[in-house]
Amino acid sequence: MPELRSLVTKLRSKNAGPFWLTIDIFCGSPEAYARVRDGLSTTRVAQVFDTDGQAIKRFDIEQLHVVKFSLPRPAVQGSVTDRDMHGASWAALLGDVEI
Repeated sequence: MPELRSLVTKLRSKNAGPFWLTIDIFCGSPEAYARVRDGLSTTRVAQVFDTDGQAIKRFDIEQLHVVKFSLPRPAVQGSVTDRDMHGASWAALLGDVEI
């Protein structure tokens, strides 16, 4: 099975305020979008980020061929325990998921 990063045109993460992260998966084609939409469950994303799946918000945006996840940050942005001030490194973890 291929890794997510090999199926999509862009995979990025960023802050969605000091308490949330957003991960955007730009699929680039209807076929890639359908594969990601159907093959990447919210439960799997919760496992990757070691968080409660009920707290994750999922947005499947068919017109743009984008799948988006928003999840609570494990540490408040800028706090002593925050290891990624801008939220930019989280997408790399999701890129390794096989679909």
